[in-house]
Amino acid sequence: MTQKINVWLRALRVNQWTKNGIVFLAWFFAVADPSQAALARGIRPFILVAAMAVAFCFISSAFYLLNDVADFEADRLHPIKRLRPVAAGLVSRIDAVRVALSFFAIALMFPCYLVFRHPDRTWGFAVILIYSVMQCAYSGFLKRLPYIDVVVIAAGFVLRAIAGAAAMNVRISPWLLACAFALSLFIALAKRRHEMAVAIESRAALMGYHPVALDVLMFASALATLVVYTWYTFSPETTARFGTRLLPLTAVFVALGLARYIRLVYSKADVGRPEKILLSDRPMWIILAGYGVSAVLAVLLRYVVTISEVG
Repeated sequence: MTQKINVWLRALRVNQWTKNGIVFLAWFFAVADPSQAALARGIRPFILVAAMAVAFCFISSAFYLLNDVADFEADRLHPIKRLRPVAAGLVSRIDAVRVALSFFAIALMFPCYLVFRHPDRTWGFAVILIYSVMQCAYSGFLKRLPYIDVVVIAAGFVLRAIAGAAAMNVRISPWLLACAFALSLFIALAKRRHEMAVAIESRAALMGYHPVALDVLMFASALATLVVYTWYTFSPETTARFGTRLLPLTAVFVALGLARYIRLVYSKADVGRPEKILLSDRPMWIILAGYGVSAVLAVLLRYVVTISEVG
């Protein structure tokens, strides 16, 4: 029984649910934003965002299963993907489809509740439907188109961030969405580079990638991520909203994180599975912790200065 549960956990890619953490992006910044703090603080807004993240976990697992069924033959040629439960024959394709459809239905439950309970947040339901349609198109034919496939993947992360904002009915900066897109594109391109080196025959789109172009685009997306985020922290609008000029310090950790990931790419680490890097690489954990601490301190120091001025 335990072995069967482990097989299904692998098939559902539970370890990749960490990607859905970007749903909390709007909540993280809205909590520190005085103009939106009332909408984001408290247990209820957090629960709404967490429920949206869970919905994306279920819907992403549903599409992982459907993709494994569609890529059954190709995955059997890949040195790592051939070990996936569906490709290895540990989970039948018909069972995978049944579970995928069940997970898809469960995933839509919260967005439906959001629409009925909060009619002004219907765009949250619309976003998850757009994401679903996009994933269907990706599974059907977009994943076979070089460069287009990684753009679709990056767009999926942007939709996750928008869905998180929709759950609370708060606004999210276009700069943050652009940063999320650039970062996701960078990680997707790094994954394609890894796959080209490991098993180019395992994915149809890989045959259309040029190694030099892939490296150039990967560095360009990394640079774009850093530039967009840094510009966001320096912008007058951000300074006015958060009441602090210390947020640019967090860009240091963004730069370190990008540099660390690039180093892992060229040291032939398993960047084909980004979730593994996030869960196992200690330097990356330290960088992420440093970013979190610096962001929190940047916001808290605003209150310290305000209290001292009042006093």
